[in-house]
Order: sequence, then structure tokens, then C-alpha cells
Amino acid sequence: MFKNVKNQIKELAKKAVKVAETQLGSGQGQAKKKLAIEYILKNLPLPTFVKSIISILLSSFIDDVIEIAVHYMQNMPKEEGE
Repeated sequence: MFKNVKNQIKELAKKAVKVAETQLGSGQGQAKKKLAIEYILKNLPLPTFVKSIISILLSSFIDDVIEIAVHYMQNMPKEEGE
């Protein structure tokens, strides 16, 4: 079960980082991280009580995945016109 949840969290982290960057812009790292965590937990297809448990058990994993997604976004080649 956790492997499937971890894979879902990885996919959601990419989207969460993009959403946080779009909504808050540059800077505000802690606020963006909080927003990304909220986005992931909100969009996990699990019952609310399970999300609460997941957020506690996998909090370190979620933090790490968000950091990886941020690093990935920062090192992506910029598209033309940006």
C-alpha cells in the first residue's frame, strides 16, 4: 500500500511545486513548501482519516519529494520565450 501511495505522492509533488510557484512566485520558500504539502494531501485519492495518518507517517518522505521536485524544476531547461 505504501509503495502505491509514495508513487502518487511523487507525481503530485511535481504538480504541487508548479502550483505553488505559480500562486506565490519567487521567494517565499517556506510558504510554497507548505502550499505544496497541502496540495499533495488534498489531492491524494484517500479518505481524510487516512490522509492524516499518511501525513504523519510519511512527512519526511513528502518533504524530500518536494525538495527533489523543486530541484528538478530549477534545473529544467527553460522553454523558448521564457
